[in-house]
Amino acid sequence: MSGTVYLVGAGPGAPDLLTLRAARLLGEADIVFYDALVPEEILNLSKGEKIAVGKRCGKHATAQRFINKRLADAARRYEVVVRLKGGDPMLFGRAHEEIAFLAKEKIKVEVVPGVTSALAASAELGVSLTRRGVSRSVAFVTPRRGEGEAPSQWARAAASADTAVLYMAAGDAEAVRKSLLEEGLHPGTPVAIVENASLNSKVFTGPLKELPSIAARCTGGPALLLIGEVLRELAEIGDVPHFSIRVA
Repeated sequence: MSGTVYLVGAGPGAPDLLTLRAARLLGEADIVFYDALVPEEILNLSKGEKIAVGKRCGKHATAQRFINKRLADAARRYEVVVRLKGGDPMLFGRAHEEIAFLAKEKIKVEVVPGVTSALAASAELGVSLTRRGVSRSVAFVTPRRGEGEAPSQWARAAASADTAVLYMAAGDAEAVRKSLLEEGLHPGTPVAIVENASLNSKVFTGPLKELPSIAARCTGGPALLLIGEVLRELAEIGDVPHFSIRVA
């Protein structure tokens, strides 16, 4: 038997931001391989076997080649295999490696998009990543790179865009600030760090020149760094614990 592996986006955290397709597949799944930070409420949608294969900086991580093999082995035993990824599978989710491996093994793969944390943060802040006359370009980048990988041009891409969203960057705030200033960003460029987007989020703001001290105020949750003039008004408000524009 050869089943199908579904690479499913779990979204930024809030269970009600799952797509209908994602929820249906979780209900049908025989087995679910899930990332770190996927909330229990989402995992509870599946009655199948659940296996943690998450990766978080500074913590034990499952090797990608091992995840690839587990997915292939599961597809040979089960009809519906779900690989549950935080956010969207196709954005900093290493989906290409899993798709390529499974295709080589002649196993069917389908991708189910999810809400990426950049869009969740934007929606929750009420700050559009694009704005007429202010921002007509957005860059999604990460300074993180794997061992042995060549350096990327992430800082140049972020500095060239009107608005930049940096994934997995808050923990390297000093290096990020240095790189962006070297690429020509003004020290007063407004920045915001959104921690736990969509889940009782906290917002920390200020100018780029103070990024390390801004990042130091985070409390350990997953954090996203936003940079650009669209944040100017928000930055003037200051830090906002448990920020949300939603009306209960």
